[in-house]
Amino acid sequence: MVVEPKVKGFICTTAHPTGCEKNVSEQIDYVKKQGKISGAKNVLVIGASTGYGLASRITAAFGMGAATIGVLFDKEASGKRTATPGFYNTRAFEGAAAREGLYAKSVNGDAFSVEIKQQVIQMIKEDLGKVDMVVYSLASPRRTTANGTTYVSSLKTVGESFTQKNWNLRDNTITDATIPSASEEEIAATVKVMGGEDWIDWMDALVEADAIEENAITIAYSYIGPKLTYPIYHEGTIGRAKKHLTESACAIARKQKALGIKAYVSVNKALVTQASSAIPVVPLYLSLLYRVMKEKGIHEGCIEQMYRLYKDKIFGADGVTVETDGMLHVDDWEMREDVQTEVMKLWEQIDSSNLLKLADTEGYWEDFYRMFGFRVDGVDYSLDVEV
Repeated sequence: MVVEPKVKGFICTTAHPTGCEKNVSEQIDYVKKQGKISGAKNVLVIGASTGYGLASRITAAFGMGAATIGVLFDKEASGKRTATPGFYNTRAFEGAAAREGLYAKSVNGDAFSVEIKQQVIQMIKEDLGKVDMVVYSLASPRRTTANGTTYVSSLKTVGESFTQKNWNLRDNTITDATIPSASEEEIAATVKVMGGEDWIDWMDALVEADAIEENAITIAYSYIGPKLTYPIYHEGTIGRAKKHLTESACAIARKQKALGIKAYVSVNKALVTQASSAIPVVPLYLSLLYRVMKEKGIHEGCIEQMYRLYKDKIFGADGVTVETDGMLHVDDWEMREDVQTEVMKLWEQIDSSNLLKLADTEGYWEDFYRMFGFRVDGVDYSLDVEV
């Protein structure tokens, strides 16, 4: 059938299989043009089908020549309902890997569950023996733990509510948005979902099963952002969860010290993702950041960042390069003083009358639609496709 984007608020309910395949192909081509990285050989990516997780898997496979196992939670097509973009992305990735003789298998299910952990570990043991790198890139709004309790995360502040300028995506106006404060229960639930508890569980399970090499590396992804969004990211419920994620990296390293396993958190740049598009204030900041970074020639998408992270900051000549806070930073270009000064200058000026002039709204929407396989150059969207 002909597949068209159906956007409801901040989510697109359709995905284009050909567009997703082309998107994956372009990311693979980018990595192959950059040259080889001397890095890991057998890589497990938890949360592997979109965004940073997909870019990590592409970099591992086509940048390092690594065998990869990906864990994802995506829906297949049903009747006239298309599959989720991650399903098409993974199919495209596995096809490209097979053509290059690279091992690539995926497990589709709830990565929080004991059953999926066991299934993945069995696959590692049978096919690879052990992994030497684990990427934890899970993004989910809810988590059901082993005892059957389901926790739901909240995008709220801690303490006082927060009001700031917001881009209304439906009518291109600038209004104020208020983010309410969270209860203690909501804070705790967000930490349960988005913190590092499940990351620790994965590492414990791999070590217990003897499915991970000595001196292996594991990495999880985070975001801090500018002071403008501190009440949301740094100090809000997400911030509490990210703090727990950082503490979990230290806990993993301490726990697995005898095996020499190292755990790191990488702070990445702000990008349009399914998660970020749902958070008030953030899309407006993103559209201004895109404009400034593109004008300076330093804008990066997921694949550019992940390649730079792996090549320069993890497997570079100087080894793993952490900053004074103990974390890796590929948000370094976003947080440059000249970049943030210009973004904040535009932030002060922007209103409904000059939004389209001052902000890179086109760039925002281009990235949004590309997540679902739309607006990808070279794809004829008028043709019937098999979903």
